[in-house]
Amino acid sequence: MAENRARDADADADAGGDSGGGGGSKATIMAALAANGAIAVTKFAAAALSGSSAMLAEGIHSVIDTGNQGFLLLGHKRSQRPADARHPFGYGAEIYFWSFIVAVLLFSLGAGLSIWEGVRALLHGEHSDGVPWISFVVLALAFCFEGYSWNVARREFGEVRRGNGWWRDVKELKDPSIFVVLCEDTAALIGILIAALGLYLTWQLDHPFWDAAASILIGIMLGVTAVFLANEVRKLLIGEAADPDMVRDVTDDLRGHAEVRAVNEVRTIHFGPHHVLLTVSVDFADDVPSQRIEALVTESERRVRETYPVVKSFFLEVQSRAGHAALA
Repeated sequence: MAENRARDADADADAGGDSGGGGGSKATIMAALAANGAIAVTKFAAAALSGSSAMLAEGIHSVIDTGNQGFLLLGHKRSQRPADARHPFGYGAEIYFWSFIVAVLLFSLGAGLSIWEGVRALLHGEHSDGVPWISFVVLALAFCFEGYSWNVARREFGEVRRGNGWWRDVKELKDPSIFVVLCEDTAALIGILIAALGLYLTWQLDHPFWDAAASILIGIMLGVTAVFLANEVRKLLIGEAADPDMVRDVTDDLRGHAEVRAVNEVRTIHFGPHHVLLTVSVDFADDVPSQRIEALVTESERRVRETYPVVKSFFLEVQSRAGHAALA
């Protein structure tokens, strides 16, 4: 099999452990948790002093992000539990479930409360008489903290991405804790800029519309982010195939043996970010001794596991092409 595939697989293995959770992704979550927790307190203090709806929306956003990191940490811990009789393929998919919860909370609470606060401010025509510079100082500090958290997530994402373009690499990433934090922090940075613009326009034009509009815009942005995250995690929850290159490499490797008539099918599924189940249906020549088939199966499994350490479960079925077609 191709050496570059082996290097990619080793990178994936280094990013995570055997049980489905990566030490690096935990560091990313911890960095985001610390940043959002510190920022939330200062944002609410600034909102109370300035009366800004956009600042209050940002405070709500930071509180929800802090809670979200807690859920991701819970998912990370639970995903590392070893396999048992009730869950023979382990608990790696736990991280998918809790990441989906994060997306739901970001949509229902983050987006909902931010939009509600902005609409309320518009309907009541509230105007802040507070000191605007307090909010700007807090937003500047928040941007620095969020920028640090975003940079931690960006570095880890850079270590596991495959160089197929940022958008495609995010969509192909199997560890949701990385792209959830990365997307949340990106949304947070954009939200801070929107809040700052809303405050500035309200201050300069002396009209509360801009502050309320900024709050609504932050809510809409959070809603779009949440829908994107929910859709990506949904694909993992219902069972997403591994890298197509793995299927092609395994197929080519088996076809290279003279004893193999045909590779009927190769299927893969992720049971966690670092746990792949791989099943193969192979039609061997009729005159191949059973001992030779056993040796080929053992050797194939060894090569697959060496090249793709994420393959924790490997099953090869000996089946004629006609028999496979009849059951398909």
